[in-house]
Amino acid sequence: MKRLTHIGTNGEARMVDVSSKPVQRREAVARGEIRLRRETIKLIESNAIAKGNVLATARLAGIQAAKKCGELIPLCHSLPITHCEVNFDVPKGLDRIVITASAKISAQTGVEMEALTAVSVAALTIYDMCKAADKKMRIIDIKLVSKTKR
Repeated sequence: MKRLTHIGTNGEARMVDVSSKPVQRREAVARGEIRLRRETIKLIESNAIAKGNVLATARLAGIQAAKKCGELIPLCHSLPITHCEVNFDVPKGLDRIVITASAKISAQTGVEMEALTAVSVAALTIYDMCKAADKKMRIIDIKLVSKTKR
């Protein structure tokens, strides 16, 4: 079994030391979705949610969250990400919003936590902005899609 890098020899949680790793260009992509009622999707698309433009706000919240990831997750390194993008897709069934986030950096460690955090906070922002209109929303399937380094 592979050793967990965030666990010390005595079983205590620890931050991984990446100081000897080379700086590389890294990118991570994460995806998740929020299930909503068709009527809620139509309210979002027509900008009729009382709190404002849902997707614009969720995009900014996701980007901001990626930038703050090291402050939110105790053992995550604080990283100066060079790019973060959050996009939304509404499939033809009008029953969900698919959220995709990518994060890029030149660093000694990856940015998968930043991409995952961007998706999570974007979904939570949609939930918060639409909760008065839709009591049955569900955030599901948040996952890492890819990570690369060059």
